[in-house]
Amino acid sequence: MIGVSAAAIALIAPLGLSGCSSRNGEEPAASSTNAAASGGCPTTPVNVVVSVDQWGDVVKDLGGDCAQVTTVLASSSVDPHDFEPSPADAVTFTKAQLVVVNGVDYDSWASKFAATSAPDAPVVDAGVVTKTAAGSNPHLWYSPSAVVAVADAVTAALVKLAPEGKSYFTDQRAAFSTGLQPYDKLLADIKAGAAGKTYAATESVFDYTAEDVGLVNATPEGYKTASANGSDPSPADLQAFRRALADRKIDVLIYNTQTEGSVPEQLRSAAEAAGVPVVEVTETVPPGTTSFETWQVAQLTDLAKALGVAG
Repeated sequence: MIGVSAAAIALIAPLGLSGCSSRNGEEPAASSTNAAASGGCPTTPVNVVVSVDQWGDVVKDLGGDCAQVTTVLASSSVDPHDFEPSPADAVTFTKAQLVVVNGVDYDSWASKFAATSAPDAPVVDAGVVTKTAAGSNPHLWYSPSAVVAVADAVTAALVKLAPEGKSYFTDQRAAFSTGLQPYDKLLADIKAGAAGKTYAATESVFDYTAEDVGLVNATPEGYKTASANGSDPSPADLQAFRRALADRKIDVLIYNTQTEGSVPEQLRSAAEAAGVPVVEVTETVPPGTTSFETWQVAQLTDLAKALGVAG
């Protein structure tokens, strides 16, 4: 995000950044995908602690009735980049039989709590699973391949912890794949119809998806560097961005609605003035969204329309 690097999350002295949000202090709503698995839970449910709601919804789908999932950070009043864990959060981890974190320095507090409060619980770390290096773009839930890899890792961990539920967890994993079919189709359709088109982004949250569908990142380099370093873009950087929009060198602007500040708003206004379509995305699961799948499909549908890809 502009102002603070997404990797700059620390347990003791987190850096300030406003804008990101998730749902109002509630556990993520259960997806209809859970109902796709047949039968009830054949084993004692596994206690799973998930750091952030982007992965919390995925784990709920995979665990179904055989997982008791607690998502630590699921509040619209708390920015993931600002989150300052409390002693109560440490207690939450003591109950975990399995911990799921994003990694890549996005939620380092969770990894620390897993090590100190739940040392015997296995950890599924999305960064480790996908071999994503520290300092890289941490928004791994926007990588379709990462979603598959994490889902496979979570299912394998659940089966190992509760082998009596193997068939149930296998069914849940298959149901999760079925639920993702509209998501997968949209990704394929956009790649077939718009690969090679350009995009620019107010920040990097959506970059993995954009790369997956073959879009070319035309965000001016100075702006990208400032964003990655957590610094404000220079006037020259902003001017270069506005000029690229005005000259229609950018086919679509990806705009994170959960970022506050005048810079993204200026860029959105410049895009609208130039007739460049604006596609809204969010870093965290928006309030009222019922599942990871519906969140992603809604955004991809908007992207397809902006790029002129027929549904």
